[in-house]
Amino acid sequence: MAEPARGGPLQGVRVVELTKVWAGPYTGKLLAFLGAEVIKIESLESLDVTRIYGVSDMNNAPGFQAVNPQKLSVQIDMKKPEGVELILKLLRESDILVENLRPGAVKRLGLDYQAARKARPDIVYVSMGMYGNEGPLSYQTGYAPCFAALGGLSLMVGYEGQPPSGMNVRYADSTYGTAAAYAALVALLHRRRTGAGQFVDVSAVECMSSMVGDALMAYALSGTAPHCDGNRHPAMAPHGAYPCRDGDWISIAVASEEAWRALTALLGRPELAYDPRFHTLEARLRHLDALDPLLAGWTAHQAAAQLAADLQRHGVAAAKSQNSMDLVADPQFWSQGLFRDVQSGAGESKVIVGPSWNMSRPAAIAAAAPRLGEHNAYVLGEILGLPEKEQRKLAEAGITR
Repeated sequence: MAEPARGGPLQGVRVVELTKVWAGPYTGKLLAFLGAEVIKIESLESLDVTRIYGVSDMNNAPGFQAVNPQKLSVQIDMKKPEGVELILKLLRESDILVENLRPGAVKRLGLDYQAARKARPDIVYVSMGMYGNEGPLSYQTGYAPCFAALGGLSLMVGYEGQPPSGMNVRYADSTYGTAAAYAALVALLHRRRTGAGQFVDVSAVECMSSMVGDALMAYALSGTAPHCDGNRHPAMAPHGAYPCRDGDWISIAVASEEAWRALTALLGRPELAYDPRFHTLEARLRHLDALDPLLAGWTAHQAAAQLAADLQRHGVAAAKSQNSMDLVADPQFWSQGLFRDVQSGAGESKVIVGPSWNMSRPAAIAAAAPRLGEHNAYVLGEILGLPEKEQRKLAEAGITR
């Protein structure tokens, strides 16, 4: 049975995904959310760690479910020559290939850009590596904590006067994956305009460095490395997270003198707006060691959600710091379509994090992450045109399982 039309700007675009873990699959997820038909190549001999880590059911692993919705799964063992030939045949019917295997792996397998281009001359080939495919460090591989550290971000994450404390690993993978998806779209647009495919080389470390360009420029000009500054901001004060009742926290950001006066009024200390220590942004930045404890002493006796609402009503940017349960229960996220109800191939209802955008002509998003090999018959039969007898022979030989 043919796959249903998805709609969206990438309707009719087919993506072959040779990816594992998080960043590469995240790239495919974003393309699928734009309407592309994304086919994930998998096999029992080489399972994605997110399918099996800490779980007994590979088809219901939370990590895999989170990053692979709206995709198709076909079992092809790419370590066997017959499997490689099947993938090359699939590339002839596809538009984009995304791979984030270990450096040199696709070349050893016979699935590098040159091989892919022979199968499909105008293929958009997206290769994702820690340092990209060129340069003295291109042989190295790594995961999200490495990306963030080597890109310079981890150095800046921590409290004032303390050593760096690192950062959430998902930021590195999702930022890198997003950059790769964007690059794929630019290359696809180029192909539509010129007819020529492209090799897109995406470096995780360079993606991370691009997020802190101002700090890198400051270092290049001054020779002074950036330091940890907690939640402080050079153009806003106060700017930080402050304790509230019941173990909750609130984030407050004051970006104007009007907001500062409104905050002091709510604080019950309107005279602070004219205190020489705090009456201008520059003065407040110089006296944050006095300002932050003063504000924290007030927020500590407040209910975070109510205080955030009061501050917002008076023009002060504020929000209750939310844990996972708070986020899932937030009605605004549901009303904006960030969370979506989708169906698994077994008919189970699941909730996923949907796209972070709204479009006038969005793609339909209805499918949960696929079961292993759920779409073997469609990919092998309808796309590649293999008769059922041939499909059975490939399965028995271990090529498609």
